[in-house]
Amino acid sequence: MSNFIVIVDDEEDIAELVSINLKKNNFSVKKYFTGSGLLNGLENHKPDLIILDLMLPDFDGIEICKKLKQNENYSDIPIIMLTAKADEIDKIIGLEIGADDYITKPFSPRELVARVKAVLRRQNRTSKKNKDNEIVIKNILKIIPEKHEIRVEDELIELTATEFKILMILIEKTGWVFSREQLIEKLWNGEKFVSSRTIDVHINHLRKKLKKAGKFIKNNRGMGYKFDIT
Repeated sequence: MSNFIVIVDDEEDIAELVSINLKKNNFSVKKYFTGSGLLNGLENHKPDLIILDLMLPDFDGIEICKKLKQNENYSDIPIIMLTAKADEIDKIIGLEIGADDYITKPFSPRELVARVKAVLRRQNRTSKKNKDNEIVIKNILKIIPEKHEIRVEDELIELTATEFKILMILIEKTGWVFSREQLIEKLWNGEKFVSSRTIDVHINHLRKKLKKAGKFIKNNRGMGYKFDIT
């Protein structure tokens, strides 16, 4: 069964172009030209991924993304944001709206399709949840978020609150590179007394404590850190 992708863009020619290219790659597609159309349509058919334009005639794309991520029925749907201006990218990330990826207009349809496939792969392979909401990663790392319980190959691992927060931030967007500044912002609301070196120390401690699972936390030199199981 093919993945069901929803496109939300008021520029009909762009929506049609994206739709054609997704269909060529065997995706099922539904187009909406307004935010309200999307919100109403979700009640009938939940998509596997949403491609959401930042600027819509009735709703702001950021507002829609926030609504979906705060709704337990839709919070797990991956979202790729479309933006017309490159300088809006930092704004989107900074607002922590929960989008899984973004792409700037004008864009290559092939690149967008590749981004869609990449996000879906991450969604499918990174983790699975059992009836106890236990996150299981490659049968090595097991996490029960509600209990703050971490196990590596069934051995209980004790993490500090900060280490646990860092791990969950990275896991929630597997493959996404977080700069040290972004991690400081998420952890301490950008407090000026916290240095980037502090993040490095916490990451080093976290890797050591996670033992075999520590290899999933990777350093992109000059950029930051990410959780990657590839």
